[in-house]
Amino acid sequence: MGDDDGMVPQRPEPSELSELSSIASSLEQISRRVTALADAATGAKRDEVAGSLIAVERALVGAVRRLERLLETGR
Repeated sequence: MGDDDGMVPQRPEPSELSELSSIASSLEQISRRVTALADAATGAKRDEVAGSLIAVERALVGAVRRLERLLETGR
């Protein structure tokens, strides 16, 4: 994993597209749930928990964006 600069874009196999789309959708749902938990922790002044959840949320959002870009190249 890491930086994609300089790499030739490859397309996912057609058989992978629906599964990747499903994974992206699941990650979006999980991200929303983590966001709700982070908001609740922030409201409860549980800053350490909230900070960790916000970091998880950012990672999930990044993963969804990366999957969406991959899916766009496959269409």
